[in-house]
Amino acid sequence: MEYRRLGRSGLEISVLSFGSWVTFHKQLDDNLADELMGIAYDNGINFFDNAEVYALGESEKMMGRVLKKKKWDRTSYIVSSKAFFGWRGQNNKPNQTGLSRKHLFEACHEALQRLQVDYLDLYFCHRPDVKVPIEEVVWTMHNLIQQGKVLYWGTSQWSGAEIMEAHRVAQQYGLIGPTMEQPQYNMFDRFRMEQDYLPVFRNVGLGTTIWSPLAAGFLTGKYNEGIPAGSRLAIEGYDWLKDRWLQEEKIEKVKKLGALAKELGVSLASIAIAWTIRNPNVSTAILGATKKEQLHENLKALEVAPLLTNEVIEKIENILQNKPHIDLA
Repeated sequence: MEYRRLGRSGLEISVLSFGSWVTFHKQLDDNLADELMGIAYDNGINFFDNAEVYALGESEKMMGRVLKKKKWDRTSYIVSSKAFFGWRGQNNKPNQTGLSRKHLFEACHEALQRLQVDYLDLYFCHRPDVKVPIEEVVWTMHNLIQQGKVLYWGTSQWSGAEIMEAHRVAQQYGLIGPTMEQPQYNMFDRFRMEQDYLPVFRNVGLGTTIWSPLAAGFLTGKYNEGIPAGSRLAIEGYDWLKDRWLQEEKIEKVKKLGALAKELGVSLASIAIAWTIRNPNVSTAILGATKKEQLHENLKALEVAPLLTNEVIEKIENILQNKPHIDLA
């Protein structure tokens, strides 16, 4: 397994990591979660990603049970949580969502309890909150670090301008600013990583923990002929994923990418992940799997990455036709 620095921090993070969005609780039981996390850890993965909203808190509980059973050396792995949406779903009341000091403080304590750990290595503000002053957010995350409950804090799905504003506030008050961002990044979602964040990478540094490198499984090719039973897009409540990915133009591109993968003798999934981690601004790409065969296949991305020569990348770009335009003026 390869490792990278998390932006301008001293933390080393595996270039591939393991996450539990959707899969834990809704598609897995404890035994399978235990097996998948074990495979990931044994293959050098040291970062396990979670959030309060995943399966309404049950995802963190399941990961916590697995971590307790595994009894791995706590210094050998990194665990994260995210706060914004709350974990009560439609039963959320005022102050049980968002980035207020009250919710961030309480959500952090609840995540520690569910994950059965003494501290979070990474803690993300899961979305920006226009209702809360950015000063309050930065002060709260700084205080959680000072209290030893969090080691690094970051953002998820924030714009480059919002991240820079957080750094401005941190600099103004002498506080600890955000270290990392968790954006979606894959062959069909490129704007933030390849354009919007460029000033952040250049001016203050930023670690990135990429979610959905396979576009919710779309970049495996399994949705080319429809939605298979038991797949992520077949789960109730994820219709928005269908609207986002199941478009004829995108499916045709995936088919062409699949043909290219066949020429190279590798899977489309491994190419898609390798393409993502090829970006030098990517610290880690988060894998999600419901079967051990999927996880083993996705781990092959490290072997496939050297196959992505300039010639192969040019072929990929000719298929995608979606590279963000960078204005150098």
